[in-house]
Amino acid sequence: MTDAKLIFDCGNQHGEGIFWNAVDGLVWWTDIEGRALWSFDSETSQGQSYPMKDRVCCFAPRQSGGLIVAFADRVSFLDLSTGDEKKICDFEPENPETRTNDGRIDRQGRFVVGGMNEVSGKSNSSVIRIAENLDVETLLEGVSCANSTCFAADGKTMFFADTPDREILAFDYGAELSGRRVLASFSDEPGLPDGSCVDADGGVWNAEWEGRRVVRVNPQGDIDTVIDLPVWKPTCCAFGGPDLDTLYITTSRLMSDEATLAREPQSGGLFAVKPGFKGLQDTPFCG
Repeated sequence: MTDAKLIFDCGNQHGEGIFWNAVDGLVWWTDIEGRALWSFDSETSQGQSYPMKDRVCCFAPRQSGGLIVAFADRVSFLDLSTGDEKKICDFEPENPETRTNDGRIDRQGRFVVGGMNEVSGKSNSSVIRIAENLDVETLLEGVSCANSTCFAADGKTMFFADTPDREILAFDYGAELSGRRVLASFSDEPGLPDGSCVDADGGVWNAEWEGRRVVRVNPQGDIDTVIDLPVWKPTCCAFGGPDLDTLYITTSRLMSDEATLAREPQSGGLFAVKPGFKGLQDTPFCG
């Protein structure tokens, strides 16, 4: 076991969707309920927030500059410097209970984003994929809370969790998803599977929501590394830094009462640890 340390006390309401951008050398993430994007410079230990008019659930850099952003109800291109937005598509406009949630760029440069039903918890959301030409296709249906989306180094396996099912799944990833199988069960874990990333050795790192920890699931499906946190609700993790050897972890204050926050004042902060593994550089969106 290893402990992660607080490196930036940003007090997010619900930090999520973290990634490392090698172009600017910054860690980026979103505070969904705080309606802000954040960046952190590990060299200077300085962070910066960018207020958003709507909730941003996940986002990623574009190869051509700017960002692709999954707002709660739509996916758009966004120029953060000007605020200019170009909508690509609405997300499940026929269902007022759902919103986007977890997402990541695949190894081919396409944006994969899944939704959640934040009202009733019904399994009636989906996972979509947006290609360079902005075609939108549905990869999965019947989803309650999409999480853990990440991709093996060769791009041929997608990892995914529908959080209430307490499992991380693996799919053969190509034109469609096939070969559904359970990589790891979290039925005996203290928390639920939330955001994930992969390392260079094929391990899947998962932030356990309400579990106070991040765990590594090895390719055989066993948990072989545990990172403890002093807060209740880790949400997402990503490798970053020039050598991709630092694991950055976002956390949440969501649904925490005053007594809990008094015991865990670092909730909502950004944490980091060097766990002895290296990550893989994410691919920018191809458009």
